[in-house]
Amino acid sequence: MSNTQEYIDEYKKAIFRQGSQELLEWMKNTDFFSAPASSKFHSAYEGGLCDHSLNVYKAMINRYNNGAPDESMAICALLHDLCKAQFYKINYRNVKDDETGKWEKVQYYTIDDKFPYGHGEKSVFLIERFMKLKIDEAVAIRWHMGGFDEAVKGGSFSASSAYEKYPLAVMLHISDIEATYLIEGVQRK
Repeated sequence: MSNTQEYIDEYKKAIFRQGSQELLEWMKNTDFFSAPASSKFHSAYEGGLCDHSLNVYKAMINRYNNGAPDESMAICALLHDLCKAQFYKINYRNVKDDETGKWEKVQYYTIDDKFPYGHGEKSVFLIERFMKLKIDEAVAIRWHMGGFDEAVKGGSFSASSAYEKYPLAVMLHISDIEATYLIEGVQRK
């Protein structure tokens, strides 16, 4: 289960921008705190999105701010994957138990994107419905996926330009990679 209260405490401790409390209330009315961070890779369990966001935040402030809260870092890390709220749905499939030979109904996550707006772009859009982002925060959240972003895979050099101009974007990307691969450990299936 997720660390919902820890997330909320960190959020309230670091984020004071106008509209931030309204955004948090909106998040509480979505599945943000119970959603997985992915369908089958990192933190693919109930509450994984909350846990992943906390891991990114801790990695970011520990690496770049001596563990001290910072509003821009908190906004970027805690909200970078807001696009995943109301994004997954639970499905079931039958899987044969290797030991018993019996078939069991097993839960898994599928993607049900009702608002296909892009990954980072969608997070920026959702955040800005409630509070204004600084340019470096918006750019960092937009490009936090780095080379995994569909635009980069398609040949765009915008992520590279973003990293050259905005150190916060590099910090968020590195912290996201650290949380995903080193703290959480990606499952390969």
